[in-house]
Amino acid sequence: MGDVDPEDLVIGRISGVYGIKGWVRIHSFTEPVENLLSYRDWKVRRRGQWKSIVIDDGKRHGKGLVAHIEGVDDRDEAAALKGLDIAVPRSLLPALQDEEYYWHQLEGLSVMCGGELLGRVDHLIETGANDVLVVKPCTGSRDEQERLLPWLLGTVVTLVDLQKQVIEVDWDPEF
Repeated sequence: MGDVDPEDLVIGRISGVYGIKGWVRIHSFTEPVENLLSYRDWKVRRRGQWKSIVIDDGKRHGKGLVAHIEGVDDRDEAAALKGLDIAVPRSLLPALQDEEYYWHQLEGLSVMCGGELLGRVDHLIETGANDVLVVKPCTGSRDEQERLLPWLLGTVVTLVDLQKQVIEVDWDPEF
């Protein structure tokens, strides 16, 4: 499949159909989930190609979202979209305050502890109490251990340098 344009960010996935009039269920990767609906011009990936679509209506439904795509007016058309990723241009994301980061900015960063490479951020997990960095070993890392580090700025995470692509942590590497 074709990759998403580096200027775009995958923010959700069409997970199923809703009703008989072309509505789809959406699994949102945004927080809160309804933020996904603030973007009306989406791109979806079908057969390796990204195609623009327009959302003309959408709402929260249970724990997820439902939306109607312009020009998709029956259940069969909607069912054909199940499983497609949804992307929007990164430039549309709201600006963040100091020491706030989008997860996609942290993924792939090197994690250093006392000058020693622990690995790279593979992804993050939302736990409720705090987010967790999943740090996987990489070339040059101290060992082959995967680590789960709490995202606690100022205590565990002591520095994030997006320019240098590095996160400094205060963490016992043996843990």
